[in-house]
Amino acid sequence: MAKKAKGNRVQVILECTEQKESGVAGMSRYITTKNRKNTANRMELKKYNPYLKKVTLHREIK
Repeated sequence: MAKKAKGNRVQVILECTEQKESGVAGMSRYITTKNRKNTANRMELKKYNPYLKKVTLHREIK
């Protein structure tokens, strides 16, 4: 999941929360980096979901 990068930055995967509940086929996921020192908790960002064709909440998965 998390890949070691330079210093405190790690790669994280963001997964759509609405799509899991709706039961639509496929899964919207994004890969991004975060600074572990500044953002200790799990990230939550609003990103575009191509399956639902709208902007939805994506949360960091473990």
